[in-house]
Amino acid sequence: MARRFLALHLPDLATARIRRAEPGLGDSPLATWEASGSRRLLVAVDAAAAALGLAPGQALADAQAIAPGLLLRPADREGDARALRGLALWARRYTPLAAIDPPEGLILDITGCDHLFGGEAALLGDALDRLRHNGLAVQGAVAGAAATAAALARSRADQPIAVSGIEAALAAPLPLGPALRLDAAALEALARLGLRRVGDLLDQPRGPLARRFGKALLDGLDAVTGRRPHAIQPVQPPPELVESLDLLEPLITRPAIDAALDRLLAGLCTKLRLAGLGARRLALLAWRVDGTVQEVAIGTGQPNRDPAHLRRLFAEGLDGLQPDLGFERMALEARATDRMETGAQTSLGLGARQDRAALAELLDRLGQRARVQRVAPVASHWPERSVLALDPQAVPPPPPPGWSRPEQPLLRLRRPKPLEVVALLPDAPPASLRWRGASQRVLQAEGPLRLEPEWWRAQGRDAAGAERRDAYRVELPCGTRLLVCRGGASGWRLHGYLP
Repeated sequence: MARRFLALHLPDLATARIRRAEPGLGDSPLATWEASGSRRLLVAVDAAAAALGLAPGQALADAQAIAPGLLLRPADREGDARALRGLALWARRYTPLAAIDPPEGLILDITGCDHLFGGEAALLGDALDRLRHNGLAVQGAVAGAAATAAALARSRADQPIAVSGIEAALAAPLPLGPALRLDAAALEALARLGLRRVGDLLDQPRGPLARRFGKALLDGLDAVTGRRPHAIQPVQPPPELVESLDLLEPLITRPAIDAALDRLLAGLCTKLRLAGLGARRLALLAWRVDGTVQEVAIGTGQPNRDPAHLRRLFAEGLDGLQPDLGFERMALEARATDRMETGAQTSLGLGARQDRAALAELLDRLGQRARVQRVAPVASHWPERSVLALDPQAVPPPPPPGWSRPEQPLLRLRRPKPLEVVALLPDAPPASLRWRGASQRVLQAEGPLRLEPEWWRAQGRDAAGAERRDAYRVELPCGTRLLVCRGGASGWRLHGYLP
């Protein structure tokens, strides 16, 4: 099947984002600016400012002289990038392969998706209508190559839908600026040679062009004419299975959202069962009528396709959804799956299998509220390196010889805390220490246990903080037993609590 791509160009994205954040700006022309060395230049202009002759890259002083009533805001490229990514997530309503095309575009791989919306023209029209309804100026195009579709969307306002195989003919009349997105210096140099459109470059020998303007120019030319495939990077990897629901009326209440989730779970779990799979990671996506997308994600320790169990895992996350004016579309994605034995969840017999399934469900539910981990023993005499965090349902390796030693703390601190300690002699054990705001006498002290840096960690970042230390096990009058260590430059530190 020939690939088909839909490109969307949003020239006013930066200024539209500002107008949404500041609704009282009215219809005055608006632009953003940033400093470039000692100069201040325009970065983005809206349609009203462009109609006055303003353009990105123009000096701010010249722009203010041309348009005294121009509204100016500092450019926020990171905010614009986040907004573009948010729109790419919104565009996943049409295809799971939605990518950003910085700084103001999106590219959607709609191969095999257009029939769900009544054809390519209907899909393109729906996307344009929804974006314009939310106050965004947008142009779009469909073509058989991603770069061609993007160039058409930037250059033409008639929303073309081009057949595949004629990319070079489509690109030939396009101006070089929007088609290849060259900088001003390159455009000026090409214009001095009489090269202003893509077709002008196609008529030239490639060798001199490469020597004069570099390989990047030829790569862009090959991409826009369909000679070289232009790979897109989806904003999220496509799900393995998905179940979606388009809603006739926006959902606002929690019972309505719960009912929609139940329908989605029933459909997705049926697909999982037919495929012999169980879900490991699921995400519920909710498209709001204002164009934003909200997400609730869950994970399971073992493959699962029981709607009731998965529904319980989603329960707490649903509390964070904010419908506002309502959700118009919802989808449930299985982002990771594993093979699953038939009947593994439905067995009613007693035994180890049922116990493991019950433990797995308990860990899944706890994992939605807190960080749950299993610790595995590691062959190291340093307390902070003696355990390794694993997935809670992973099978831990057997303890290495001599791992369970009395000096190992029952509760180990992630970062040892400085401790005020008094010792009668420089190398003597602690005689007293300051504990919870008061000086405490040490009843018993056992040690020292000399801990030398592990030679295989002597290089690189693993050596950080790996100075020689003496460990003591101490007991206080209140019954608390601590593992404290004395190092060189770090002094005394509390490393953990003993049983």
